[in-house]
Amino acid sequence: MRRGALLFAAVLVLSACSESKSSKKAEAPPVPVTAAKAVTRDIPVSLKVVGRAEAFESVAIKSRVDGQVANVLFTEGQHVNQGDELIRLDPTDFSARLRQAEATAARDEALIAKMRADTARYTALRERNFVSEEKVSDVRTNEAAAMANLRASKAAAEVARLQLSYATIRAPITGIVGARLVFPGSAVKANDVTLAVVNRVQPLLVNFAVPERHLPRLRAGKQAGHLKVDITEPGNESQHHEGTVRFIDNAVDTGTGTIQAKAELPNREEKLLPGQFLNVALVLDTLKSAVCVPDNAVQQGADGNFLYTLKEDGSVEMRRIEVLASASGLTAIGGDVKAGETVITDGHLRLVPGAKVKVKDETAGARAAGK
Repeated sequence: MRRGALLFAAVLVLSACSESKSSKKAEAPPVPVTAAKAVTRDIPVSLKVVGRAEAFESVAIKSRVDGQVANVLFTEGQHVNQGDELIRLDPTDFSARLRQAEATAARDEALIAKMRADTARYTALRERNFVSEEKVSDVRTNEAAAMANLRASKAAAEVARLQLSYATIRAPITGIVGARLVFPGSAVKANDVTLAVVNRVQPLLVNFAVPERHLPRLRAGKQAGHLKVDITEPGNESQHHEGTVRFIDNAVDTGTGTIQAKAELPNREEKLLPGQFLNVALVLDTLKSAVCVPDNAVQQGADGNFLYTLKEDGSVEMRRIEVLASASGLTAIGGDVKAGETVITDGHLRLVPGAKVKVKDETAGARAAGK
């Protein structure tokens, strides 16, 4: 009996120890996570699209007269001012035509002087009844015809003078001249081949397309006069160029469902050139005092966006949220998350609702939240 009682006691002790070990094994350790506080911030509502730079003004220079290129006076890529000489054509023919026209005008001036004298003389003779009224009328008609010939000769001389001036081709705008397309000795025709292209790049235009669903906000911001864009180069997000939307097209492209718009930026250092692809961040609106969390706190699930919040007992709770906007590492959210609540920013893969967590680094999350 005594030995049976001892054996029964030993079995009870071993069973208790086994239950204690299994309960400890069932209790999972806390999941290490990082966390941050939800804060309130003013967040811009921006739309990111791809655009292409365009010259503010672009002129393809062509000759206004037929001729032969005598000199090319610019260097490729040179900055030029309006009125600077770019190309000279051989002026020999134009100078000769001008001298011929001026000579014709001088001859007609001499003829009109003679006709005026004849008119005065015949008018005096008519008063003395030495000539008929018909003769005086003929003399006056000849004087009027000579005056018309003089005006035509002067107009021809002015045309020849203009053609001579066209032999010197000047920059029509201030900007950067492109490659040389003709060389000394090249024959050119009026309004035929392009001699050079001058682009004005200060300021610069950026052409981009916006989905039509954003048109109401786009037009409202344009009318308010504060529709700004942030321009960056692909692969170089460190340099930002600020511009203003100056043009919205008057029709939506039915093929793409987008509307064209153009932004103007100063481009004072000429870091951007026409033809470049650029990233355009269009600020459509600003959310005032929105509840914001770090971007990496927001997770995507089958039912939409969600995040985990930290409860007072050290467990986590899953909250459904709506993403309103994102900027500078922060995401503005809608839902029942309040400012000041702690949200999980890392370690989501091991989390389930109600899981215990251990916050291992709050400073990183705080920095991400902009504190």
